[in-house]
Amino acid sequence: MQEAVNIRHQRIKLLALIAVFALPVLTAWVMVQWRIGIPEQRTAHGQLAPEIPRLAEWPLAESFGTVDGGDWILAFDCTSDCAQEADRWWRLHRALGREAPRVTRLRIGGEGDVLPGEVGNHWRNVPDWQSPGRVWLLDPQGKVVLTYEREVAERDVMDDLSHLLRMNPDPRAAPELDGTHR
Repeated sequence: MQEAVNIRHQRIKLLALIAVFALPVLTAWVMVQWRIGIPEQRTAHGQLAPEIPRLAEWPLAESFGTVDGGDWILAFDCTSDCAQEADRWWRLHRALGREAPRVTRLRIGGEGDVLPGEVGNHWRNVPDWQSPGRVWLLDPQGKVVLTYEREVAERDVMDDLSHLLRMNPDPRAAPELDGTHR
């Protein structure tokens, strides 16, 4: 009698263990099959702009490539209210903290000295996709990832940029991360 109860307890334990491992797989399958619990909204605050050419093709007065082979670029049009716009994006850059060295700001237009971490340039001729106060976020290869209107909140750009930096680790830091650097 005692042996039959013991066998029953062992079977219940086995079924519970199988359920612990099978339940998450079953839940994930149900979520994918019937689209239950999967968010539909976008996470990026900017707009995708595949029609905007690479940075190397922009009509800038001075050629501008990627900086240091791996920097993300926050380019902004500074043809009006330049001091205010430059300060706005400088503050955002500072707020990135330890990730700030991975980002370079490209100020296009405006007068006066450039702020730290910023590169100044001017339009040779204004392209049709440009508008005053526009902000572009470019990847290290110079492709436009997101574009923002003048009225964008700095927090929205910060969220998008932080997410991109987190999802795309710095390739220059790879030797230290995998232990092969000596």
